[in-house]
Amino acid sequence: MIIEQILPKTPLGVLAVILSLLAAKLVVNRFGGGLNGIPGPFAASFTDWWRVFIVWGRRPELTHIKLHEKYGPLVRLGPRTVSVGNAEAIKTIYALNAGFVKSGFYPVQQTIANGHCLQSMFNTTDEKFHARLRRSVSSAYSMSTLVNFEPLVDSTSEEFLKQLKQRYTRNEKAKGELDFGQWLQFYAFDVIGELTYSKRLGFVDRGEDVDDIIHNLEGLLNYVAVVGQLPILDKLLLKNPFRMWMSKHNLLNFNSPVVEFAKRRMAERSDIEKEAQEELPAGKPARKDFLSRFKDARKKDPDFISEERVLALTVANMFAGSDTTAISLRAVFYLLLKHPQKMEKLLHELSTESQAGRFARPDALVQWEEVRSLPYLSAVINEALRCHPAAGLTLERVVPSQGIDVAGQRIPGGTVVGCSAWVVHRDESVFGSRTDEFRPERWIDANPAELSLMKSCLFSFGAGSRTCIGKNISLLEIFKLVPAILRTFELELVDPDSPWVLHNAWFVKQSNLFVRLKERESIL
Repeated sequence: MIIEQILPKTPLGVLAVILSLLAAKLVVNRFGGGLNGIPGPFAASFTDWWRVFIVWGRRPELTHIKLHEKYGPLVRLGPRTVSVGNAEAIKTIYALNAGFVKSGFYPVQQTIANGHCLQSMFNTTDEKFHARLRRSVSSAYSMSTLVNFEPLVDSTSEEFLKQLKQRYTRNEKAKGELDFGQWLQFYAFDVIGELTYSKRLGFVDRGEDVDDIIHNLEGLLNYVAVVGQLPILDKLLLKNPFRMWMSKHNLLNFNSPVVEFAKRRMAERSDIEKEAQEELPAGKPARKDFLSRFKDARKKDPDFISEERVLALTVANMFAGSDTTAISLRAVFYLLLKHPQKMEKLLHELSTESQAGRFARPDALVQWEEVRSLPYLSAVINEALRCHPAAGLTLERVVPSQGIDVAGQRIPGGTVVGCSAWVVHRDESVFGSRTDEFRPERWIDANPAELSLMKSCLFSFGAGSRTCIGKNISLLEIFKLVPAILRTFELELVDPDSPWVLHNAWFVKQSNLFVRLKERESIL
């Protein structure tokens, strides 16, 4: 028979066929995508395994920066993947209704609950689903809504300052020294707990990782960062059909630890029965937490907002609402401590406001409206977000079928493109000279046109319709906590010669931020 004549008859023949097919696939990868004119690492043009190994090294943002310095605004990171380093390309790739959808990297981040993948606004690739879900809950994340939550943020801030004093500044054994980076993570988790469930999760009160959720979240992010570079691996690992079937039929519990954590908090929240009519302390108007608002959305559209979707929304708050804020807070404090002159300028601004009686509270806490427009505080926060954005990989999008022109090159439809904040934030045509330096003054010295351009290209929270919906939560926390800490304590690095350590697992998390605190004799 013809088929018998074609098939190899020896193991060596089989191996030869396999190697031939593999070689053909690699050739197609390199030459078949229409990206031959875009420079990049030789190995990357053949296989996405190059991306896997780069991310496995945990500092891919440095590789991306160096590649753009070498090759220019466009770098080929894979057979069908291009990194764009031109900051103004953000307006093209992430524009509203531009037709760019998220890549296969994002579904890898969908956690598992009872054999189902939990889609959220962040990790879905379905634009219609995203738009409908965002319409259902976006009002809960607006700044006008979040300002009503200020008493909850203040409650956590008060406990945070209290714990730091009791454990460190008033504890002779501690000598005021602590892992400040860890405590900022505790703070961010407890704030999102207050906002989501009307209850702190216990990180600040107990001074520890509650239910090992921080550890579990780190494990998830480590997995997502690497496997997301070759998403088919996810279908073979965590989301393989056998595991999903076993989980769906309750034969084994393969639920994500983050999901189990959220379920427990939802159960606790239901037991307390804090629903829509609960009242704020000190006679404030009634308000709702996020969970109540998600449940209201379910009542309005039960066919779409299922119980599982409510769970997914709370998981999304935990997933993205703690790490990114903690990373940004660490960046602000570390960069100020490494630049004493910048710290002094900020302290002077806060002292001036205080002496002018523009802070209403008798303690160190400040209100959003009191600090949101302070020039130097705003400049410090913007510059910290520019120098150390939380996300450390490209925010990938798939080019629509008609293709696009970027940086003088034609990129075919179906190509995965994206910008990394770590790259575009160093674009001197937008952010001016010395972009590798922490220089808040760039946001003050810029003329109106330059300032508008910088703000439009600040990519720390993404851009367009997929801008991080938790952006306002994060900014509210940062603008309120930074002045509260600085007005309460004098800070210094325990070892000024020991730099922080960075670990890029999708989010670029910092460690080795040990700080010595000393209470001020009076509030600044």
